[in-house]
Amino acid sequence: MRIEFDEPRCVAAGQCAMVAPDVFDQREDDGVAIVLDESPGKDQHEAVREAAAVCPAAAIRLVGE
Repeated sequence: MRIEFDEPRCVAAGQCAMVAPDVFDQREDDGVAIVLDESPGKDQHEAVREAAAVCPAAAIRLVGE
């Protein structure tokens, strides 16, 4: 699995960082998400799928699913 993140679409809701904190975080200044690991290990896949599903802006795309 590889994560593609569309930063301009991000609305800084923080759902991804709450669901998968080892993979996503937020910038301090504006809250926009950042991807900490673009190719997370299998142990993170379930959380990453959930993060993509709950993203209100659909800014997270999973490749290789």
